[in-house]
Order: sequence, then structure tokens, then C-alpha cells
Amino acid sequence: MPESNPQIAVLASSAPGNPASGPQLPASSSNATALVCLALATVVVHLLTGGRYGFHRDELATLDDARHLAWGYVAYPPITPFFGRVSLMLFGTSLVGFRFFAALAQGVAVLLTGLMARELGGGRGAQLVAATAAVPFALAGGALMQYVSFDYLCWVLTAYGLVRLLKTDDPRWWLAIGSAIGLGMMTKYTMGFFVIGIVVGVVATNARRYFASKWLWAGVGLSIVIFLPNLVWQAQHHFISLDFLRHIHERDIRWGRTKDFVPDQLKMTLLAFPLWTAGLYCCLLSAAGRRFRMLGWMYVVPLALFVLAKGRGYYLAAAYPMLYAAGAVWGEQRLRALGRTWVAVVRGLAWTALAADIILITAIALPSAPVNSARWEFAAKNNGDLVEELGWPELTEKVAQIRDSLSAQDRARVGILAGNYGEAGAINLYGPRYRLPSAISGINSFWARGYGDPPPETLIVLGISRGFLDRNFSACELAGHTPNPYGIENEETRDHPDIYVCRGLRQSWPEFWKDFQYYG
Repeated sequence: MPESNPQIAVLASSAPGNPASGPQLPASSSNATALVCLALATVVVHLLTGGRYGFHRDELATLDDARHLAWGYVAYPPITPFFGRVSLMLFGTSLVGFRFFAALAQGVAVLLTGLMARELGGGRGAQLVAATAAVPFALAGGALMQYVSFDYLCWVLTAYGLVRLLKTDDPRWWLAIGSAIGLGMMTKYTMGFFVIGIVVGVVATNARRYFASKWLWAGVGLSIVIFLPNLVWQAQHHFISLDFLRHIHERDIRWGRTKDFVPDQLKMTLLAFPLWTAGLYCCLLSAAGRRFRMLGWMYVVPLALFVLAKGRGYYLAAAYPMLYAAGAVWGEQRLRALGRTWVAVVRGLAWTALAADIILITAIALPSAPVNSARWEFAAKNNGDLVEELGWPELTEKVAQIRDSLSAQDRARVGILAGNYGEAGAINLYGPRYRLPSAISGINSFWARGYGDPPPETLIVLGISRGFLDRNFSACELAGHTPNPYGIENEETRDHPDIYVCRGLRQSWPEFWKDFQYYG
């Protein structure tokens, strides 16, 4: 069907100088203002609620990595620790401040979702519906300072650049697309799955003509240049992140975290499911979406790859905003054929569903309920991250009390050996107020920071099994337990509640440390 058909005018805008036929709904400044206000509202919500509990164990690792800037880390590329470092410079160790850039990234993604609907030809209603559909993940993804937030934004930025490319046929947009891909690879390596979807989309559609464009190859080169520092770091460190990713993937499969990938897509999109399925149909199958076929491939290909690779459900989250935008525009066009009464009914149902999604995610994802209240119990049951935000200052205080109970001779050469990055990060964050030494650990990037010079002679050990300690030390005694001031069961109180004091390492520190590296 030719793109000049009035039925497909909105989703097939023509290149500059050749305006599309059919009705167009130009975006106004008031539309943009509404989108900005919606995006800012998500950021404000995070600022108001983000300081309710404490740092999550993953955030403690990121914060510690932020104090040791590098072009790469065992667990992730450098973008997230970089923003963590900026947060520390601007806000100190404020919890709300540390989470600010993650919340801001999600707010920008909400804005871009609405703008994609505008670029697809949607009016005010379609833009707001698309942006509102993106709000629930913005609330969940921006609640913690984590690479998920920035990875999500990079996918959305890439999709927005491709929408602009396909709408305007201006090949210079490949530079923006390449930049977003490069930044995405510097954030989380799953961007590679999205890139494969883009490549298939180019090959499978009339976008093949761009292979002859110097701008496409310039965009490819730009993405490589941006990603190159991390690639060099990986080469210098024997591509250690591949070992990490393999270990984590095997663990996830063993624990069953990947078995529900497809059902997780419905859980993640909730009542916005009809919207993104409409967007997928529009882009992949309908005549109206011919110009934007690539967007359909950019969803289907990563979906198939993640299913085959047994990825975790949230890995595909960032592919939905472009489908929300397309679905909202497609739905707006279908509504024009309905009577006034049906239009009101459909709009009412749509807004009710989106509002219900926001209310549910607000209750589950945001740290807003008083601990041990009925709302807390509901949220913690459905969001295990919340319980991992409690107890870190108390754990550090307990370690300080154990240190103070030691003899002066032991205190002079005492060290703190932590089994996981939450414990190590907590000691390094809260320990200075008690004049505790920095924690040492064999996990992820902590291992590369070593065990200190001179090495410790007496160790306060947390998060490591008694069996391992008895095999490696001549004497270990139980010195205390992980405090549980809220009566909350989490990883610390459930899996390794005992704290030991150990002496007499059975081998030299270099020999011990060489085999102490592990991932988590």
C-alpha cells in the first residue's frame, strides 16, 4: 500500500520537503510542557520517598566503585559508577542525592516516550498515554541507583533516534543512534541484543538503503570509539566480565530466575499490555506502520534472543516505550472511527488501567511505607529489594563493638573480611565514623583492591561460612550476630548471621588472596 494513503498518514510521515498527506496533529508547546511535567513528577516522587530506608546492598557496591573510578569493573561497565561519583561530589553520601541521576534518567525516558509518540504523528492524547504507560517502570527503575536505570535510558534514546531517522529520512541521525548505542554498551552489555535487533531491522526492511550511507558507518564508528575504553580495559583484565557474566547466568538458571521470562513481560507491563501489543502489531504487520517496520524487529529479535539465552525478565523492559508510543498513535487513529460514546468509554478504560498500574507500582517499588506496617508487608512480599535496604548502619556498629572488645594488640593489626559486596560497602561507608579500617573482600572488583599493606593479623569476619574459616585459619571464635533491629529477614540475617574473629592464616596472604577471588 503506498505511504500516501490517508489511512496511514500519521504513522508514515514523509521526508522534509515532501509532506505526508492525510490529517496531521502538530505538537504544540503545551503538549511538550505536559510531558515535561509528567516526567518531572516521577523525579519529584523519588526525591520525596528515596530517603525513607537506606542504601540497598547493590547501591553500596556501586558507591564503593564510584570512589575508585576506572574504565571498567567486574560487574558492569563504567557509566553507573561514574554517575555515582558525580552524585558523591554534588551531594555527599546523601541517599536521595545518590539516587538522583537514576531517577532523572527514568524521567527523561518518560519524556522521550511521549516525544516518540509525537514523532509518529500522535496528538496530545496519544503522547500523554504513551508517556504515562512508561511511568510505572520509571518509578521502579529509578528507585535505586543501579545500571538498569541508565541502560533503560540508552535503549530509549536509541529508539528515539531511529524514529527520527525513519520519519525524516535524514541519515545524520545515525550519529545520535551510534552515540546512544556506545553509551549503552558503557552501561550494560545487553545493549548488544538491541543492536542485533537494529541490524536485522535494517536488513529486513527498506532501511537497507542506509548501508550505502556514510552516516550509518560514521555512527557505527562513533559507537565503537565511545565503547573502546571499556573494551581496552576488558582486554587488560583478561575479559574478566565474561567470567562474571557466565557465573551470574549459571546462578540465575540454577535459582530459577530465568524460567519465567515470557510471563515476566506481562508482569512488567501489567495493564499496558494491550497498548504495546497494539504498537507491535502496528509496526510489524499493519500497512500504517510500514515506514516504522524496524521498530517491530527491534522488539521481536531481542525477545527471541533473550528467550534462547535465558535472560532475566527485566532485560527487555527498555524495548516497550517505543511500542507504547506506536500503540498510542495507532489507538488514537482507531478511535476516530468510533462514535462519541465509545470514544469516552475506551479512553476512560485506558486511563483507569494506566492509573491502576501507577498506583500498584508506587505501593510496591517505592520505599514509602513505615517498616512492619501492613503496607510494608505487602510491598516487601512483592519486592524483595526493600528488605535489603535495612540494617547496614547497625551491622557496621556491631562490627565496631566487636573491634572495641579486642585487646590493644589485636586492634593494632585488625582487618575486616567481608563475604559480600553489601557488607564490604557498608563497612566502607559507615565505618569511618567508628574509625574502622576499610573492608577487604574477594568479591567482584573488591578483590583487585587487595588486602592492605601490612596485611591484617586479626580478622573480624562476616558473611563467610564457619567451615571455610576453619580450613583457612588456625583459630576462629564466634564474636556476635548480625543485628536485626526491625525483626526483618533478609540475606544478612537469614543466610549468614554469624560474625567471627579469626587469627592465624594458614598460608601466606598472597597465596590465600590468589585463590580468594569470586563473583556475586
